[in-house]
Amino acid sequence: MPRRVLITGASVAGNTAAFWLGRAGFDVTVVERAPGFRDGGQNVDLRGVGREVLRRMGLEQAALERGTGEEGTTWVDGGGRVVARFAAADIDGDGPTAEMEILRGDLARLLFEAARGHAAFRFGDRVERVDEDEGGVTVGFAGGGSERYDAVIVAEGVGSSTRERVFPGENTPRWMDLTIAYLTIPRTADDDRMWRWYNATQGRGVSLRPDRHGTTRAMLMIQQPPGGEQDWSPDRQRAFLRARFADAGWEAPRVLAALDKTDDFYFDVLRQVRMKVWSKGRVVLTGDAAWCATPLAGVGTTLAITGAYVLAGEMVRNGDVVSAFAAYERAMRAMVDKAQGVPKIAPRVMNPHSRLGIRLLHAVLRAASHPGLRNLAVKAFARPPVQPDLSPYRALEAGRLPEKLSG
Repeated sequence: MPRRVLITGASVAGNTAAFWLGRAGFDVTVVERAPGFRDGGQNVDLRGVGREVLRRMGLEQAALERGTGEEGTTWVDGGGRVVARFAAADIDGDGPTAEMEILRGDLARLLFEAARGHAAFRFGDRVERVDEDEGGVTVGFAGGGSERYDAVIVAEGVGSSTRERVFPGENTPRWMDLTIAYLTIPRTADDDRMWRWYNATQGRGVSLRPDRHGTTRAMLMIQQPPGGEQDWSPDRQRAFLRARFADAGWEAPRVLAALDKTDDFYFDVLRQVRMKVWSKGRVVLTGDAAWCATPLAGVGTTLAITGAYVLAGEMVRNGDVVSAFAAYERAMRAMVDKAQGVPKIAPRVMNPHSRLGIRLLHAVLRAASHPGLRNLAVKAFARPPVQPDLSPYRALEAGRLPEKLSG
């Protein structure tokens, strides 16, 4: 009989794990607190091993076709004049804009559509209780009732409530001193296919990115230590942004005007999830719930899809669930550690507080964007991840279920 697995969270990591485990013959259920599949979200990219996993799923071409169409990155001044330009076509390899740029919701939907034929989805519910014994895990749901599983995979994201329930007090966040608000705004004739980035004083930044849905993806950034803003109500967060960006310049008024009109406002005080271990008995963490590296690392989505694939591969290779989880952590830990090594000074450097700091940043970017230095600069600042060996997981494609899954 297929082994029963519960996955909590129906986004990138959860759907990837559901696809591979269900395809291998596991009896998979995915529970998601949202009432239905969530299409929202901003730009993400996939690089290296993440693209290889997507290729093995047969989804690489579909993801490329659903790309945002972003053609590169420019820094602009208050008048919208280009200070530095990094066109993706002019860079050998991935620069700030990767070849595969896609909206989070578009990627997650691709994965969801692939996974739904291999797993059952339970929307509008969440885990309320997790009780493990020698024979399995009993999970109580907020919607009522309980079910028995052989293993539970937590893929809920950075603020995972199930992680805190199973691993109370074990997450020691590393705050990155950067607050970002994301929202979608109407597109105008002046919006091009570049990611445009503007710096204002006091550590503030505004950026606009293209998509293929006839809208523009906006970000408001503030470099400052955390002050509990992530726990404020959305109305208080919006008021805070209006006050802080009232005199920021460039396209800030346009973005602020859309704050009350958008339906996908998201506010985040960036922090990394730091866990000493990612599993406890038959419960395991993956994706941002295990290791959120923040968008500063540039490989969050790559980590999510790769980690879920490696986890599924080890569960197929190992009949013993505890051994599978330990092998998964050994395979992924180096890549995660490298991604989480972003220096805390990085947000300060990229979001100067003074006019002099902005002029110095622009001077460096302008020099780095010179045709003779562009590729050297990208390589110097790139942080290529330590990539796990994916060759042991070819059994996933054969769909082989282990003889025994025990604890």
